[in-house]
Amino acid sequence: MDNKDWLMLRTISEEKNITKAAERLYISQPALSYRLKNLEKEFGAKIVLRNTTGVVFTHQGEYLLNYALKMLTQLTSAKEHIQNMENKIQGTLRIGTSAIFAHYELPEILKGFLESYPDVDISLKTGLSSRINKMLQKDEFAVAILRGDPFWPEEKHMLQEEHICLTSRNVIKFHDLPHLPRINYGTDSSLREMLENWWLEIFPCPPNITMEVDSMDTCRQMVLHGLGWAILPFIGLKKHDSLYTQELHWRDGTPVLRRTWMLYRNSSLELSAVHAFVNYIKTYYDRKKSAQL
Repeated sequence: MDNKDWLMLRTISEEKNITKAAERLYISQPALSYRLKNLEKEFGAKIVLRNTTGVVFTHQGEYLLNYALKMLTQLTSAKEHIQNMENKIQGTLRIGTSAIFAHYELPEILKGFLESYPDVDISLKTGLSSRINKMLQKDEFAVAILRGDPFWPEEKHMLQEEHICLTSRNVIKFHDLPHLPRINYGTDSSLREMLENWWLEIFPCPPNITMEVDSMDTCRQMVLHGLGWAILPFIGLKKHDSLYTQELHWRDGTPVLRRTWMLYRNSSLELSAVHAFVNYIKTYYDRKKSAQL
């Protein structure tokens, strides 16, 4: 069993389909099935079972998959440290970020960082903050940028905090909100729970939700066309939209805020690319805060 087998098992677990896994690995489906059969012969156990929706791992297969994931992480770590031995800022920088941050903030940051450090390669994954946090705990990233208030026992640096806003095409009054059509969008559980708590604190009746959409951008477009009102973090609002916005507050008068954090292990700073990126991000947001004063 070698790194190709580890990669094969990881890809099958992600795709849950032999044909799709083969496409991602740029090999034929029969070649992948043959390699999988040989692996099953080597260990004397069935690794995956086929069903109507694709494949599932057996108990023995799950054990072998966990081993493969650990070995891939160790191999990546070894490569990073070897590249780091030349005392140059180079190597692969593994980052995981929330999808919202990746959409609105990250492109400009990465562009500037790579202009300063062209020998660094970026490996990026995006998703809900809760999922990215779990992957960080498994050392799948060196740095994670998450929204909300995630628990993390090691290095944690707040990048920014933004207001949560009532958003509509025209001016509306707070006491009318329960009777007006509201548009919701799919978001992380931490933000969803915070907004539910805010509503329960302010209103005695449930909201009139008429639309459930998949993304913040879709939600904003619906609001722009006058199809309802929404609650959006400031990051999702654009100056040229000319939308009516009003910052939300808790009953005691404190603002409803959404924070963005950078998380990493202190040991990761031994890697030159990670150290450079962490410092770059801190400086970027320090300058941003100074410009807003």
